[in-house]
Amino acid sequence: MTDRFTRQDPRHQYPAPPFPQQPQEPPGLVQKMTPAPDHGEESYSGFGRLLGRKALITGGDSGIGRAAAIAFAREGADVAINYLPSEESDAEEVLNYVTKAGTQGFGLPGDISEEEVCRKLIADAVEKLGGLDILVINAARQQARETVADVSSDDFDRTMKTNLYALHWLAQAAVPHLPPGASIITTTSIQAYEPSAHLLDYATTKAGIAAYTKALATQLIEKGIRVNGVAPGPFWTVLQPSGGQFQEKVETFGQDSAFGRPGQPVELAPIYVLLASQEGSYITGEIFGVTGGKGIA
Repeated sequence: MTDRFTRQDPRHQYPAPPFPQQPQEPPGLVQKMTPAPDHGEESYSGFGRLLGRKALITGGDSGIGRAAAIAFAREGADVAINYLPSEESDAEEVLNYVTKAGTQGFGLPGDISEEEVCRKLIADAVEKLGGLDILVINAARQQARETVADVSSDDFDRTMKTNLYALHWLAQAAVPHLPPGASIITTTSIQAYEPSAHLLDYATTKAGIAAYTKALATQLIEKGIRVNGVAPGPFWTVLQPSGGQFQEKVETFGQDSAFGRPGQPVELAPIYVLLASQEGSYITGEIFGVTGGKGIA
């Protein structure tokens, strides 16, 4: 276990490439990754920042969503996670960590690329949790393609609906349920600012998420609701080996960051906690870059 509270050289705090090629069919499973990502399973400690709060996290079975779910629970929040049915085994692990933290955890499977699923997801979360005051819109589709000719209309449509349309459907359905003091957190990406040639459709959606986040923040502060986004750089999540990167890029993933390694999901958790908690009371319309030294412009 990495001790996150002891001073240490951050360049060597977590595994660095080369990593083995490890192809998975999308959406992939955390359990098959080498090295195993750190989502905070053993390394995140909470301090009660979210006591009594009720959170819904999309993509909560793995990666950034999993890290946020574990952190939120250890900070005292009840947590509902959304995931695809094929990710059930990963989701069960997350819910086990949530309940071990002493809070309530609920699994809400469903494909958010469908509008009716998004609207039902919000309704089910409100019913299960007894309300809603934190919404983390995080689930994403990322599939690398060599050229523009390789990005089919189906590819483009599925990425748009999963990453961008779902953001709108979920926010629209959630707002009537959110009280003053609630928080919406989106996950954009460094790809919104420095798009990679092989991620045309993904990068386009991430730029859209950043714009939508800022516009929605301007609207919702009139209701006392804060809206912010997080823009990660290279993070070691199951999105990468399950088609989000070509396998030769998986081998060197994160190598060109200032740290010489990818970030681990747990290294994002404190940002999500800050934005969800009352400690972030004067923060809205912001995009927080966590890019391993690359920055966002």
